[in-house]
Amino acid sequence: MAEEKTVFERLYELGEENLARFVEEMLTSPVFAQSLDRSLRNAAETKEKVDQNITALLSLLNLPSKADYDRLAAQVETLQGSLVNLNLKLDRLLAEQKKPRRSAKKRAAAKH
Repeated sequence: MAEEKTVFERLYELGEENLARFVEEMLTSPVFAQSLDRSLRNAAETKEKVDQNITALLSLLNLPSKADYDRLAAQVETLQGSLVNLNLKLDRLLAEQKKPRRSAKKRAAAKH
């Protein structure tokens, strides 16, 4: 008594050319296209519900979600940019202070 072969085993036996023909027939079938569309929509809805449930669970456990992490990362980047600008301004001020200042006598002598 021979064992029944799975769909994948049968497809493998068909070969590449027949497999391509089989896939083409499946994709042109309106029933298959509707089923595939319905499956993809259900998968997207399920993913959305899972994401919402995980976010709620993280909130209950007082743990940050991905959205919280992304928001904090954006704030850190903004703060880092401000610190870089402040550092540049401070460097300019320090450079100005280190320059020797000309005394009033030297300025007066330079005018003559």
